[in-house]
Amino acid sequence: MSARPGRLHRAAAMLLALFATDAAAKFPPELAPEAQRADAIRVYKAARKMELLRDGRVIRSYRVRLGGVPTGPKREQGDQRTPEGEYAISYRNAASRFHLSLRVSYPNADDLRQARARGVDPGGDIMIHGGTPPGESRDWTEGCVAVSNAEIEEIWRLVPLGTPVRIDP
Repeated sequence: MSARPGRLHRAAAMLLALFATDAAAKFPPELAPEAQRADAIRVYKAARKMELLRDGRVIRSYRVRLGGVPTGPKREQGDQRTPEGEYAISYRNAASRFHLSLRVSYPNADDLRQARARGVDPGGDIMIHGGTPPGESRDWTEGCVAVSNAEIEEIWRLVPLGTPVRIDP
């Protein structure tokens, strides 16, 4: 009879471990303490590099993948280009189809003005997101900046809403 409670305890522990693993997968990481957070993001398209900065110093650097047409600035919806210019993080999406994502505030006022002058829709929903498989070497997004799932979890912890983003050619 004493063996039965042991089995129940093991079963309960296994269920708890399963729930904890499932819960961890559903809840995004919390923001790091403010002193550890980035206060700016720089993306260098030609180098396929993104840097997180604090007080002007690089605190993290990542290899990134861009839109399927990586050269030149984004001009309109569907052009598969990654924008260039000054933006900010405007939304944090914990339910992204690319694991986690941070929305970049594209289009900005200049992007809108240029698109209107050309009579086109500038597009939107440009994100920094996960989903890049290990070893992926090609640009594959619709214009977003992509990293691995592990990297977006780290970025998610370090980048609060409102963080300035500069995307250079």
